[in-house]
Amino acid sequence: MHHLIGSLPHRRLKNLAQKHGPLIHLQLGEVSAVVVSSPNLAKEIMKTRDLSFASRPELLTFKIVCYDSKDILFSPYGDYWRQMRKICVTELLSAKSVMSFHNIRQDEVLHLVAAIGQLAGKSVNITEKLFSHTSSMVCRAAFGQVSKEDQYEFVRLMKQEHVKNQTRKKKFIADSNQEDLIDVLLRIRDSEDLQFPITNDNIKAIIFDMFAGGTETSSSTVEWAMSEMIRTPMVMAKAQEEIRQAFKGKQKIDEIDVQELRYLKFVIKETLRLHPPAPLLIPRECREQCEVNGYTIPIKTKVVVNCWALGRDPEYWSDPESFEPERFDNNPVDFTGNHFEFVPFGGGRRICPGMSFGLVNMELQLALLLYHFNWRLPDGMNSEDLDMIENNGITATRKNNLYLVPSLYDPSIDL
Repeated sequence: MHHLIGSLPHRRLKNLAQKHGPLIHLQLGEVSAVVVSSPNLAKEIMKTRDLSFASRPELLTFKIVCYDSKDILFSPYGDYWRQMRKICVTELLSAKSVMSFHNIRQDEVLHLVAAIGQLAGKSVNITEKLFSHTSSMVCRAAFGQVSKEDQYEFVRLMKQEHVKNQTRKKKFIADSNQEDLIDVLLRIRDSEDLQFPITNDNIKAIIFDMFAGGTETSSSTVEWAMSEMIRTPMVMAKAQEEIRQAFKGKQKIDEIDVQELRYLKFVIKETLRLHPPAPLLIPRECREQCEVNGYTIPIKTKVVVNCWALGRDPEYWSDPESFEPERFDNNPVDFTGNHFEFVPFGGGRRICPGMSFGLVNMELQLALLLYHFNWRLPDGMNSEDLDMIENNGITATRKNNLYLVPSLYDPSIDL
């Protein structure tokens, strides 16, 4: 299998699609899979026949780490998934809920700026800083205040004892102004008549989704954006000019202000086009025999949508390998699941429920990094030396950590 699809399967599968067509059948031992590599067929899978392809295959790794697939991302389609998805969308990740974590995001991103500011003029491991910041933010949203000294705090908090302690704590803290995600799940567990009662394993599986999806997705997208901009200085200069003109002289930027930054949003869109967090999305499974593009897809067939290839399809994108945020100016194409040449968060029933949660964090992080600092590569490096190879995995992070040298920007000089 490694010989067939290589160490970076999304790249190899794109090449195979160019040779054999946008719908490829792979027989991987006993596993029958089809790979979709065109927007039209992606629409067929994720919209036209969405219900037929709404389930997930049983993957042993995620069955184990997600407490027998009691999460949302990897749970098979059915009544349990619908119940937990509804709770997630209406309670955990609603617009109101995402906004409720405003102070946490603001506090954590200021910690990030301060930490980088202390290293001004030195080579900084941006990969490590972004992941640490995002992990801390997600942990605080999930569990409340988390010790910054313990990088394995998330693992400890996921233990059975924590949920029990949280349950006891709620008896004494009834007037909390800030509900974390576990608070919400425990409240629903204790107060609502559910078809599927929420257990401690359910809670831990859902929180695992939030951490796994919310941390690496956000931090890697900002990291790829910084990588692309350091290779395209005109884009970085344009983004910085927009931000610094909008917040001229301000020492502190609020995330509400960031919503007005059009070019910054174009930069994030272009980054997601070239570097979707999960280049092959999460595999789907056919729930019933059906026909796609003239081919019969048997029940239980695994279906992979190569969204990395969709974002680089020359029929839909001019000069698709170039980093050009301007392509989204006056362009209605968006990542909300309605334009199938651009589906970094998936589409249909299985679209990522944490999309808004991740985006608001990406925008705030990137805005403050560009506002407070000027950036360059370490001495002896130029933009051609910066590799852009990704890791093999569900999430396509950079293979090698990104090191950049920040210098402090003084907002008062523009007054």
